[in-house]
Amino acid sequence: MRSFDLTPFYRSTVGFDRLFSLLDQTAGDNAPGYPPYNIERTGENAFRISVAVSGFSQNELSIVAKENTLTIRGEKVANENGAQSEVLYRGIAARAFERQFQLADFVQVKDASLENGLLHVDLVREIPEAKKPRQIPISAPATTEAPVLEGAGEKAAA
Repeated sequence: MRSFDLTPFYRSTVGFDRLFSLLDQTAGDNAPGYPPYNIERTGENAFRISVAVSGFSQNELSIVAKENTLTIRGEKVANENGAQSEVLYRGIAARAFERQFQLADFVQVKDASLENGLLHVDLVREIPEAKKPRQIPISAPATTEAPVLEGAGEKAAA
């Protein structure tokens, strides 16, 4: 069992408390490894989650995005065609699953597709204009020098 103590990092970070709380949750969570998944960066603000869901059809999967949580569920429907078969060896998992992902702020689900046993969920981070960083101009303070009068230099020389 791996355990990481992130307490020293809490002292030296300001504003990243949520990040470290998420890391604590992930490290402490004994979530099963089923189904396996990949998280890829496909662009500067685009991501893709690929979940291996072989054996599940499109109507047996559900994707729900609520607040900052993306939940992917899969549940096998009972065999309704009446043909009873005896399985001698079950190597393909057919159990129900639920996998949750914590999404960062301003991340939205754009698309989902199922191809070749992989469920692809495309995500995009769209930061509103008001939240984007902006350049602040630096202004020089007003100078308090005495104004130079014309002809003042000529009178001082005479």
